[in-house]
Amino acid sequence: MKIIYFSLDYTPHDHRFLSALSQTEHEVYYVRLQRGPRQTESRPVPEKIEQVLWEGGRDIFRWHDVPKYVRGLRLIIERIQPDLIHAGPIQTCAFIAVLTGFRPILTMSWGFDLMKDDTRSRWWTWVTRYTLHRSTWFTSDAQVTRDKAVAYGMNPERTVVFPWGVDLDHFSPLVGDPQPDSGFTLFCNRSWEPNYGVDMVARAFVKAAQKYEDLSLILLGGGSQAAVIRDILINGGVVDRVTFPGFISNNDLPRYYHMADLFISASHVDGSSVSLMEALACGLPCAVSDIPANREWVTDGVNGWIFPDGNVNTLAGIILKAVEQRESLARISRNARVTAEEKADWPRNFEKLLNAYEQTYRLVKVN
Repeated sequence: MKIIYFSLDYTPHDHRFLSALSQTEHEVYYVRLQRGPRQTESRPVPEKIEQVLWEGGRDIFRWHDVPKYVRGLRLIIERIQPDLIHAGPIQTCAFIAVLTGFRPILTMSWGFDLMKDDTRSRWWTWVTRYTLHRSTWFTSDAQVTRDKAVAYGMNPERTVVFPWGVDLDHFSPLVGDPQPDSGFTLFCNRSWEPNYGVDMVARAFVKAAQKYEDLSLILLGGGSQAAVIRDILINGGVVDRVTFPGFISNNDLPRYYHMADLFISASHVDGSSVSLMEALACGLPCAVSDIPANREWVTDGVNGWIFPDGNVNTLAGIILKAVEQRESLARISRNARVTAEEKADWPRNFEKLLNAYEQTYRLVKVN
């Protein structure tokens, strides 16, 4: 098939999808809607994938440019004559694809497009409903986002859920026993934005660090809450026990998971978090907020712990519990890896996307 892969930006996730698609028999064209301000991927677009140069992909997305994007995408469609368009997020790329009138369209949720607070606005709600009503097929990485899509009017029989998964060879447990008496390290690599609750992680660390002097924290990445998070740590007197490596390449990420004893995600909204899957694959016990997508991955006391969303005191208590039980974390670590092997195998999960392509294409051709 000829496939147009239409995405908002060029992120590590896009690189992973395009890399996998480049190994198939499909002829794939990559169309990028914007350039920045999101974190982008430094690796080049994979070979065998043709990146299309057009009106988009040069600057950030702007709503008043939607008519221009639609006209440009129609010209691309006319030239390529694709069999299918794979488009997402819903309210940008999929919306523009739907407006061209082309079918079939496989709409892919990126999690935030169905879970973020903007879904409460009338405009966002209308665009979401309009797009899903006109999508041929729908895919997402979590049951919670699939259910929201159905609530917006997506035909439930034309949906497929598949966690994006991780490379289980690249993200794997550290070989050998951990060094004794080397302290206890917390790790969080979620974006420093309000939805991801990194400020909650900082506050919980301040509380727990008052009891254990050998407790440290690694905070990867960055974001709009940088000043808030640093103020929390400075005022709490623990900033000197926090490491800020910045943004790390995918190749270097496993080393940071291996440096940690506990992964924390305090997200208020989320789909199936790839960071969480990576941590599980590395055999890292996880403490996560009690939201639907996280409950699909973490079972309290089995492969990690779950704390009420937004509850700093309970999260601090879990951190202290993990420190006090550090000698017995091996069982939870093994269970974390088993969870990843059973549910987060990227090559196996990717087959579900290829099957969705076939069903999407066949549905339109039959009708």
